[in-house]
Amino acid sequence: MGGLRKSVIAGTWYPGNPGILRAYIEELFAKIPAVEVDGRLIGLISPHAGYAYSGEVAAYSYKLLRGRSFESVIIIGPSHRAFFHGSSVYDRGGFETPLGVVPVDAELAARIMSRGSRLSYIPSGHSLEHSVEIQLPFLQVALGSFKFVPIVMGDQSRESCADLASAIAGSISGDTLIVGSSDLSHYHSDDHARKMDYRVLKHIEDMDVEGLLADLEKGSSEACGGGPIAVTMMAAEKLGANGAKVLKYANSGDVTGDRSEVVGYASAAFYVKGQEGRRREGDNGEKGGLSEEEKVLLLRIARGAIESRLTGREEPQLPRVSGALNEKRGAFVTLHGKGGRLRGCIGCIEGRMPLYKTVREMALAAAFNDPRFPPVSRQELDNLEIEISVLTPLREIKDISEIEVGKHGIYITRGFYSGLLLPQVATQYGWDRLEFLEETCLKAGLPPTAWKDKNTNIYIFSADVFGERDVKVT
Repeated sequence: MGGLRKSVIAGTWYPGNPGILRAYIEELFAKIPAVEVDGRLIGLISPHAGYAYSGEVAAYSYKLLRGRSFESVIIIGPSHRAFFHGSSVYDRGGFETPLGVVPVDAELAARIMSRGSRLSYIPSGHSLEHSVEIQLPFLQVALGSFKFVPIVMGDQSRESCADLASAIAGSISGDTLIVGSSDLSHYHSDDHARKMDYRVLKHIEDMDVEGLLADLEKGSSEACGGGPIAVTMMAAEKLGANGAKVLKYANSGDVTGDRSEVVGYASAAFYVKGQEGRRREGDNGEKGGLSEEEKVLLLRIARGAIESRLTGREEPQLPRVSGALNEKRGAFVTLHGKGGRLRGCIGCIEGRMPLYKTVREMALAAAFNDPRFPPVSRQELDNLEIEISVLTPLREIKDISEIEVGKHGIYITRGFYSGLLLPQVATQYGWDRLEFLEETCLKAGLPPTAWKDKNTNIYIFSADVFGERDVKVT
C-alpha cells in the first residue's frame, strides 16, 4: 500500500503483540462503567499518553463507540516533534498498528485540504508523531472496520484552529466522527494541576471555545493538544452539537502515586441533543427509536431478501444507507404465517455488522434456517408477516428490580448455557418479572431458579419492535 506508515510506538507506548493489545483494551472496556450521552455523537476528546498512564481515561471515550458505526474518523493531534505553520493532512495509504492497517480516507482528506488555506501534506509532521497513532488501537477494537484522516497541527493559533474547523465541518457527513487528541497540564503538583485542568473541563462542558483559547493563551490552563480540543469543539458546533459531557478526568498521580509532578488526562464527548439527537436513543441513553423511514427501509430489506431467494429475482436496489442503519446493532427478525402462527425467528444479540446488513441476514435465517420449521415456500409469501426487533446493547445487572416488564428483554448465561427472550414475549404471555426470569432460564436449558445462582449472569436490553402491520410499507 503506497503511503503505508508503520507504527513508531507499538511495544513501548502500547503493547506490540496483537493478542495482548486487544485483550488489554477489552479489559479496560470491561473494567469501566457503562457510559452514554443523550444524543447523536459527533466528537470525542481523548488523551495521548502511554496506555499505562492514560489508557483507562481514553477507554471512557471509546467505550461510547460500542454498537455505533462510523464510515470515517478524523483524528486531530498536536505536533510534538516537528514545527510547521498550519496543519498537515495525511492523504494517502494507511497507518499500521499490531491490529492491522487502517486505510486513510483519501477522498475526505482531499476535500478537507481543498477547503482550508493553512492545510497541506507535510511528511515530517507524521513520521514520528504519536498523538494520532495512539488513538487507533482503541478505535480498531471499538469500531472494527473504518477509514480515517490523520491531521497533525503544526501551530495551534486561533487562526489555524478556525481554518481547520471550517474545513472539517464543510467536508464531512453525519457518518464521520471527530477525535481531538490532547493531554492536559504537565508537571505541576496534583492540587495545582487539578485547578488548571478543571478550568479546561469547564470550558469543554460549556462548549466555550473562546474561554478555552483565552485561558491557554494566558497560561491559566494547559493542554498540549489545546488546538485539537478547540478544533473538535468548533467543528462539532458547526455540525449541530449542542451538548458536551466530560466522561472522565484523572492524572498520572492516580496511576503512579507520585503527586509531586503530574500530567492531566480527560475524555469528553460532543453530541446533538433534542429530538434530532435523541430520535435514535431510548430511555437512559439506550439506543432505541428509529425513524419511520428507517423502519420502512429495514422491512423492505427483509422482505426483499426473502422474495429474492424464493423467486430468483435480484434484490431491490437500496438508497444510500446512513445514520442509524449503519450502526452495529443486534436485531431479531420474526416471521408469522397464515393465522398469525410463528413461522421463524432468528436473531443476532450483539451487532457485528451494520444494522441493515444484520436485518437482511437474520431475515434469510428466519425464513430458511430456523431448525424448528421447514423453509418458507413461495406459496407462503402473500401471508407472511415480518416483524423486526432492533436491540440496544446488553447491560449486565445485579438487581432484578431493574427489569421492567414490557420494556426490557432478558439474556441469561451460565457456563455454556444461554437463553434470550425479547421484551414483547413477556407482554404476549402476561408474565410478571419472576415468571419472565424463570422462562428465560428454561430457554437457556437451566432450572427455572437458576437466575438466583451467583454464577449466572443476567443482562437486560430494550428493543425497538415494529412490523409490517404497524408500519406502512409501500
